[in-house]
Amino acid sequence: MRPRAPAVTTRAAVIAAPGCVELVDEPLREPAEDEVLVRIEGCGVCASSLPLWEGRAWFSYPLPTGAPGHEPWGVVEGGDPELVGRRVAFLSERGFAECAVVPREHVVPLPAGLGKPFPGEALASAVNVVRRARVQPGESVAIVGAGFIGSAAAQLLHAKLVRREDEPNEEFDVVVEAAGTQEALDKASRLVATRGRLVIAGYHQDGLRTVDLQSWNWRGLDVVNAHERDALVLVDALREAAQLVAAGELDVDALVTHRFPLERLADAFEAALERPAGFVKAWVAP
Repeated sequence: MRPRAPAVTTRAAVIAAPGCVELVDEPLREPAEDEVLVRIEGCGVCASSLPLWEGRAWFSYPLPTGAPGHEPWGVVEGGDPELVGRRVAFLSERGFAECAVVPREHVVPLPAGLGKPFPGEALASAVNVVRRARVQPGESVAIVGAGFIGSAAAQLLHAKLVRREDEPNEEFDVVVEAAGTQEALDKASRLVATRGRLVIAGYHQDGLRTVDLQSWNWRGLDVVNAHERDALVLVDALREAAQLVAAGELDVDALVTHRFPLERLADAFEAALERPAGFVKAWVAP
């Protein structure tokens, strides 16, 4: 099949106000020498974007075109000749669109034959959580929160042959908090054994949290913030995630459950809020 001619405009979503999506067409510039043009196949909807969709006080509107879509994947159509025609995942904040021009260093080629939806940044974040947790063989692990990050982390920990326990009164060597609420943080804190590790993977963005620092201090806990802000570290985790999916150690089909066209981005956000039966993550396709 001959490569499609590069687009000169791209259709993109704009969140114009809380709960309001508009579709616009905007010019698409040529990629610079260190950039590539990607035709987007899909982009995941992240739970961290729900406060923005709801209109919390610390956001301003309208958002830039394509934002806050930060879990995109697609096919390279311009730029690096070695990548043109390759299916890739990449880091970008403008993934709710048909096309994007992105830095070459933020792009990871996907293994041949991997035709699944691939919300790369989200999968990379799960890989990073497991890296930060530093779980050793034989350690017991509890995960508080069964959304995308918690479910993906559970898959990865199981693949590493680590015990995952569910007895309500047991203490654990490692506890991953993946819900982003005060209640989840309190529960996770109580589950950590003396000298254990509490790994914060949830998105705590709706205000201050309180912690029982006396208990943390007395039990000698290690508290790890598993959120990564170095783009190249995330790219490395994205590369590992692609290999894990290709090897069958990470089941994307079980994690990416609800598909919507771009013009129904509002419905995708609402599904992420309401979490219907069987829901883990929504994604949109241009």
